[in-house]
Amino acid sequence: METIRIKRVYEAPAPDDGLRVLVDRIWPRGITKATAAVDLWMKEVAPSTELRQWFGHDPARWEEFRRRYHGELGARQDLLAELQAHAAKGRLTLVFSAHDAEHNQAVVLREALEGKASPTQ
Repeated sequence: METIRIKRVYEAPAPDDGLRVLVDRIWPRGITKATAAVDLWMKEVAPSTELRQWFGHDPARWEEFRRRYHGELGARQDLLAELQAHAAKGRLTLVFSAHDAEHNQAVVLREALEGKASPTQ
C-alpha cells in the first residue's frame, strides 16, 4: 500500500486520502476551499514562479523541469521533512491542479519524498 499518493484537486476527496496537501503555488481555478477539502496548503514547496512559468506543463520540457525542481527542493529540506513526518503517520495525498497527471510538480515531489534519485544535475 502506497503511503504517498497524488491526486488532482478536481477529483472528489476519498476517505482513504489521509492528509490532503495542496502543493500548488496558486489556488486552483474554479474550486472552493470546501470542495478542495485540503488539510494543508504548502505553496512554499511548489516550484518557483519562474520555473512554473518556464515549464508551462510542456511535456517536451519535463526532464529539465524535473532536474530544476529537484534542485529547488534541495533548498527546502525543512518542508520535505515536514511532509515526510506526515507520511510517517499515515497516508499522505499530494493534491495538484494540473491537467496532466504524469507531468506535474506532485510527481516530482513524491519522488523526492520517497528518496528516489533525482535526474542528473
